[in-house]
Amino acid sequence: MITYEIGNKLYINITNRCTNQCGFCVRNDAKGIGFDLWLEKEPTVDEIIKAVDSAGIHDEFVFCGYGEPTLRLPEIIETAKYLKKFGKPIRIDTNGQADLIWKRSVARELAGYIDAISISLNASNGIRYQELCISDFGVSAFDSIISFAKDCVRFLPKVTMSVVDLISEDEIEKCARIAEEIGAGFKVRHFNG
Repeated sequence: MITYEIGNKLYINITNRCTNQCGFCVRNDAKGIGFDLWLEKEPTVDEIIKAVDSAGIHDEFVFCGYGEPTLRLPEIIETAKYLKKFGKPIRIDTNGQADLIWKRSVARELAGYIDAISISLNASNGIRYQELCISDFGVSAFDSIISFAKDCVRFLPKVTMSVVDLISEDEIEKCARIAEEIGAGFKVRHFNG
């Protein structure tokens, strides 16, 4: 399933690949989130646009599925160019590892196409992050996420950092301070597991 609806938002699922193996991820649960988001193959830009057109207009378009959307950065940008004609906000929900994936700073490339980005922080330091999220990039993923978030604050209208509520209150407070220092919004996501 390439697109799915939650409320009046259209979510766009473009990959099942991810650079994390988070133990709390909904992809690990057979029930998932109520949608069959496992893709047989990654859709082309034309297939994504066709799925969006079939779904109709929504209040917001969100690149989010079972995988890390920024693994398909060129497809996000090409699709976002098309989506701009609808005049609705476009958001990416990401683990924040795009700079590591592409080996360059990518926030500036999103400017003008992406209106909001939600970055999963989930921990206050690299060791805790790696214990919880098990990044392919190891402990260094955390510092790159922070750097990416700072760049996003410079180039994008709305940046939110989030944590899942299965971490301690102390950790949540530390993460909230990190987001505040960066200049990003902060959100606690409910763990469904």
